[in-house]
Amino acid sequence: MRAYLAGPEVFLPNAREILDRKIALARHYGFTPVSPGDLAVPETETRGQRGLAISAINEKLMTSADLIIANLTPFRGVAADVGTAFELGFMCARGCPAFAFSNCTDNHFERVSKLYGGVTARGGVIVTRQVPQDQLFLDLAAFEECLTLAAKKLLKQAASA
Repeated sequence: MRAYLAGPEVFLPNAREILDRKIALARHYGFTPVSPGDLAVPETETRGQRGLAISAINEKLMTSADLIIANLTPFRGVAADVGTAFELGFMCARGCPAFAFSNCTDNHFERVSKLYGGVTARGGVIVTRQVPQDQLFLDLAAFEECLTLAAKKLLKQAASA
């Protein structure tokens, strides 16, 4: 079975070393690895053209694969690499078996809180609520709670100043 190895490793300074280790491990477990770092990207005139060339190569590789193993470890921020997320979605849409791993056990909210503590450092709060899936962007209760807290704190301060 051909396993597409997705992840941000292609951006690391030692990308070839890491990719080769992943390829060797995949072979050890009986898979034929398909790695985005294996093919040369043709020279292009613009960065946009280069991005399209990389996308075409990766989509061709993914189409040739039977499954995906995706590295969802946060990369350049608090979330998985956006390219890896696209590749995972692409393979899932094809109906391929999908496996993923992350070398970070903190949940997304914990990571956001640690990296973007500017909210609490400035006296604000982060409000969370569990809402039905179909209401994720329609339910305004958490937004309204933020307004209530901001009004209570800031408008009170402004009135007494």
